[in-house]
Amino acid sequence: MSDGPFELSITRLIDAPVAAVWRAWIADTGSWFCPKPWRAEFVVQELHAGGRSVIVMHGPAGEENRLEGLYLEVEPERRIVSTDAFTAGWMPSGPFMVRIDDFAEEGGGTRYTATARHWTAAARDSHAAMGFEAGWNASADQLEAIALDLALRPPPA
Repeated sequence: MSDGPFELSITRLIDAPVAAVWRAWIADTGSWFCPKPWRAEFVVQELHAGGRSVIVMHGPAGEENRLEGLYLEVEPERRIVSTDAFTAGWMPSGPFMVRIDDFAEEGGGTRYTATARHWTAAARDSHAAMGFEAGWNASADQLEAIALDLALRPPPA
């Protein structure tokens, strides 16, 4: 789905409260962030505006893809915005996208929307060709499974 000129997006209604989906996103990010058989290792995850993000995605044949960026906006249980346009110390980087994860209460569940905004049509089209829709939906399936499990357990004290 595309809402903006250089945007790709997925959305779904998860049958778990926002608090559970939020906990799944922030507490177990490496378990859902990329579709299996790939796995994500969050080396640094400073969830606040200006905080660093360093992720290494590991492929089944030993591939490694290192992603660095910054969190631009973090509103607990509502929104996370990050980008690879900058690294630590606001150092410009070769930008690929701005990622926006939105969490909204809907009928006792959570409307989860993940959006990738690109600088150019070519970057958007390249991301789509890499399997954006299938990959991000598979990751959202994994996020949903973790959130449903967390919804059955009380939050940590």
